Amino acid sequence: MLIEPQTARLQLRQWRDSDRAPFAAMNADARVMEFFPALLSRAESDAAVDRQIAHIDQHGWGFWAVERMADQRFIGFVGIKNVTDDMPFAPAVEIGWRLAPEFWGQGYATEAARASLQVAFAQLQLVDVVSFTVVSNRRSRAVMEKLGMREDPQNFLHPALPVGHPLQEHCLYRIARDSFR
Repeated sequence: MLIEPQTARLQLRQWRDSDRAPFAAMNADARVMEFFPALLSRAESDAAVDRQIAHIDQHGWGFWAVERMADQRFIGFVGIKNVTDDMPFAPAVEIGWRLAPEFWGQGYATEAARASLQVAFAQLQLVDVVSFTVVSNRRSRAVMEKLGMREDPQNFLHPALPVGHPLQEHCLYRIARDSFR
């Protein structure tokens, strides 16, 4: 069953071909990708979309495309998905987001993330959800804290990054179903 949450301002939905170009533009923007190891090519960005579509097709939920309802503009993605098996806290479901810069600072990430957590806890009955980012990514950490997530005491080294990479150290946040409001 396909789940597509909605908020007062946003529609979280399955990806469309029309989302590919604006998503690729986001992934080629140094501001958006500041805490990632590299900008993405169009082919890499399209492959990421394909992975998100496949996850949603398989599970009914995932990292959804986010559309602003006022003008039907694609603004980025927000959602929940299974973490890869190589993560030190796997198995787990993570919540994540990436928005185009013109949509930052308007509460969209937090609003869509709350809707995603509602799916995780009310519909999927998950026990907890995690989120993680580079330690210095204050903007994403602020969203995690607004959601009521709590930082784990131990940071971890992201397994996809080479030893010594400046972005390798990540912090991990969690929220339990019982503490979600």
